[in-house]
Amino acid sequence: MRIAIIGAGYSGMSAAWDLRKAGHDVIVYESADYVGGLASGFKEPGWKWSVEKFYHHWFASDQHMLGLIQELGLSDKVIFPRPYTVMYHDGKFFPLDSVIKAILFPGLGWGLNKIRFGLVGLYLRLTTNWRELEKYTVDEWMRKWTGDKVYEMMWEPLVIGKFGVNYYKQVNMAWMWARLHARTTRLGTFEGGFQAFADQFAGKLREAGVEIRLSTPVSNIQKVVGSDEFQLTTSTGIEMADKVLVTLAPAAMASMVPCLPAEYLEGLSKLKSMGAVVLTLSLKHQLSREGYYWYSIPKSAGFPFLALVEHTNYVSPENFGGEHIVYIGDYLEPDHEYFQMSQSEILERFLPSLKKFNPDFEPAWINKVWMYRTAYAQPVATVNHSQNIPSIETPVDGLYFASMSQVYPWDRGTNFAVEIGRKAASLMLRKR
Repeated sequence: MRIAIIGAGYSGMSAAWDLRKAGHDVIVYESADYVGGLASGFKEPGWKWSVEKFYHHWFASDQHMLGLIQELGLSDKVIFPRPYTVMYHDGKFFPLDSVIKAILFPGLGWGLNKIRFGLVGLYLRLTTNWRELEKYTVDEWMRKWTGDKVYEMMWEPLVIGKFGVNYYKQVNMAWMWARLHARTTRLGTFEGGFQAFADQFAGKLREAGVEIRLSTPVSNIQKVVGSDEFQLTTSTGIEMADKVLVTLAPAAMASMVPCLPAEYLEGLSKLKSMGAVVLTLSLKHQLSREGYYWYSIPKSAGFPFLALVEHTNYVSPENFGGEHIVYIGDYLEPDHEYFQMSQSEILERFLPSLKKFNPDFEPAWINKVWMYRTAYAQPVATVNHSQNIPSIETPVDGLYFASMSQVYPWDRGTNFAVEIGRKAASLMLRKR
């Protein structure tokens, strides 16, 4: 078969790997001039490593990602440094990178609060019954079982930060379960950065016979009348395929394939997501005196962003010519003002807060600034969300859809992008 895959992110490339191994002709169409999708990166002259546009890492439990890397023969390039995560409380930052440190977090006080926090955390790590949990919102379930104080101190800031004031009370408990059930304190990356891995993955695909066409957007997909074939309108002309897999955002899928039934299109339109805005700063000096990697910041603390991540407290600044790399980011609704403001305007908004991390910080420390934004970064999972997930196999025979919105109940990430891509490939191979 001749199979077209739209999108050279991790889902598309993973599907291409399995489909090519099964002996099919595979062409991957990518609108950008690089592979990697939302996990792609950039690299400055003098840097040995790339820097991700939207900060990424792997967990030790990411079996789909790490399993694929092993198949590709690249496991020796995966490393797990030991970073430190901290949480803001009462004007200070406290370590929060282990169960013990979380229990010792001073915001919880002592006695019953710590016991409830520990027991709920243990339950969510052990249970697999997420379908029961999706019947409740995070807000109602957590308040019932941990109490108002524990929830408002530990979990509510996370949910508000991820989903904003309009959505945080609608998010279901299965989403929170997935974050606590599967994630580890060990965080991994790839030597050279995520872009280095994506490029090497693309190289393996090309060696196997997969054609990857960069800078080739697809604007329209139609089923040929009286035929099993599909007609793809690309920037370079008309292409034909026996089967098609789209790995883009739901809105892009809907606009690209107007031949989908109205009911399926309506389902895609109901899928909501938060966007993301990230500034990346190259600094002359280390920002965190303590060497902290990830700062979790509640919205109520008054910071103009959700998280500050000092990447070079995770991997050495030697990989970046001695420069210190800091991400400052936030999850926001796509109509937030940050999506309209210029880079310099957002930087001006963010800069005063950096002195709270290091009183010595001065704007003169900044070498360079980059800004990346996306309207599709964090799917919003409401109560009984499993009923809203579109099927990978669409009502149009031979057309398939695999996106971040379908990895539910798991949270978005490269591990589950690999899983959904390979699941789509399996379905395509099963039905010939």
